[in-house]
Amino acid sequence: QVQLVESGGGLVQPGGSLRLSCAASGSDFSINAMYWYRQAPGKQRNLVAAISSGGSTDYADSVKGRFTISRDNAKNTVYLQMNSLKHEDTAVYSCKADYTAGRGISFISWGQGTQVTVSS
Repeated sequence: QVQLVESGGGLVQPGGSLRLSCAASGSDFSINAMYWYRQAPGKQRNLVAAISSGGSTDYADSVKGRFTISRDNAKNTVYLQMNSLKHEDTAVYSCKADYTAGRGISFISWGQGTQVTVSS
């Protein structure tokens, strides 16, 4: 079982920046793709960004050019650098990891989420 722990959320003014981190821990696992999702109050959870094990990235249109996803495979950690933040970026941000463990069985793990609030 892989556990994901996010950090880095908080309150920021419009136009500001935050960097989220999500660290995976456990034993005998190999992380494949990693993702950041967000869910605003009263709305469904949506994919924000994704990164493959090889470093290929994909972004929601709403964050392209402002957010950057990256990963440190040695630390089993994924990051989300968020710049030029807007009110509409306010949400709970959660990371997800696709991983294999044991005899190559595939699993999914979710973090608990971290609140990002953009407000003046």
